[in-house]
Amino acid sequence: MSTTTENGVGGSRNTSEEKTYKKTTSSALKGAIQLGIGYTVGNLTSKPDRDVLMQDFYVVESVFLPSEGSNLTPAHHYPDFRFKTYAPLAFRYFRELFGIKPDDYLYSICNEPLIELSNPGASGSLFYLTSDDEFIIKTVQHKEAEFLQKLLPGYYMNLNQNPRTLLPKFYGLYCIQSGGVNIRLVVMNNVLPRSVKMHYKYDLKGSTYKRRASRKEREKACPVYKDLDFQDMHEGLYFDADTYNALMKTLQRDCRVLESFKIMDYSLLLAVHVLDQSPKEGGEPCQAGGDGKRPVAQRVLYSTAMESIQGDGKAAEAHTTDDTMGGIPAKSHKEEKLLIFLGIIDILQSYRFIKKLEHSWKALVYDGDSVSVHRPGFYANRFLKFMSTSVFRKTQSKSAGSCSSVPYDRDTCIYVRTLNWHTCQAMGPVNKGSGKHGTTQPISNNHSLMLNKTQPSSKYRKSLC
Repeated sequence: MSTTTENGVGGSRNTSEEKTYKKTTSSALKGAIQLGIGYTVGNLTSKPDRDVLMQDFYVVESVFLPSEGSNLTPAHHYPDFRFKTYAPLAFRYFRELFGIKPDDYLYSICNEPLIELSNPGASGSLFYLTSDDEFIIKTVQHKEAEFLQKLLPGYYMNLNQNPRTLLPKFYGLYCIQSGGVNIRLVVMNNVLPRSVKMHYKYDLKGSTYKRRASRKEREKACPVYKDLDFQDMHEGLYFDADTYNALMKTLQRDCRVLESFKIMDYSLLLAVHVLDQSPKEGGEPCQAGGDGKRPVAQRVLYSTAMESIQGDGKAAEAHTTDDTMGGIPAKSHKEEKLLIFLGIIDILQSYRFIKKLEHSWKALVYDGDSVSVHRPGFYANRFLKFMSTSVFRKTQSKSAGSCSSVPYDRDTCIYVRTLNWHTCQAMGPVNKGSGKHGTTQPISNNHSLMLNKTQPSSKYRKSLC
């Protein structure tokens, strides 16, 4: 794999010597993942379906799997380990929401060996891909797992109100304990199908400070470029009006959700497939290998790019064909036909004290508005502005207006306020104060009703254009 991301950056199969993670070999870790998930998901099928309750988000189930086996668990060739499952009923609901049946989930993860992706990034995380291309399994740090647990109630409400989302789809959170070491894992959707060659890949944040791929990265067979590289290589990606509006509305809502949870430093993983170029052209593909074949029951990804902006949150059959694999049709400024694959990644970074210090230090040395680490409200606005003007553009008729600003959704204010119910904080994108960028103030009930009946102020729209 070419970069450290949160979900679905394709990479090359790891052919070097076996890696270790926290003194655990990769083969032992992959075996424990399959055994643990196989046991916990199978055990979950005996529990009746019911509504998710608040306490379900904080449940942790644990099972011990000794190498010699037990009355409940099979024997195996790995060291003894304990397998913990976080919020099993809540994650079962999330999987059902996207049309993932328990048998299919088990088949994807447990039927064939997991594929390890190379990861030269700074986080040190390991990434595994299921052989049918459906799911990414990533090791996460304690703080990231803890933060995801805190997000679950709001994440639950977000998916209920807004199934069209480019945010990561989290399908499970687990922990393997062995030899006094805790290894935490999260199962997510895979954004980039291996059966489609990605001719360009980008990690975009909307910032300019050090946002250019390194020389070492550029020398790779399939490098991951950054914001300044995109501006050098492309003059925007063009969509028809309906697709552009759907994409930008989805991005806007997702960014406001992230802002309400004080999340920043996320990226847009963007991959471009050029349809005019032969899929069998020379060179190493930018995916993890494999022949791209899928079992008949799982011919398409559960959560594709097109499904994320136009679907109903269920399985992607209605919006995915064998020709597009769920990619979004687009054109380059040269009229090349493209397929776009994308998703928001690395969202488990909150604007904590250490991040505030990092931004303050960089702001003293560099332009404070250009660095990637920034307060969530400013980060979201800058991210949206960059995506809506520099990256994504709308193919307009002569009679269309010239403004390419983010389409405003009048219900977004109330939506974000409702989303953050579990913290009893009513957040909304209403700029007040005399600061350079304004501050986000709570919305009262009366104010929410007023916003629902009136058009946005010109000041708000200007902040997004």
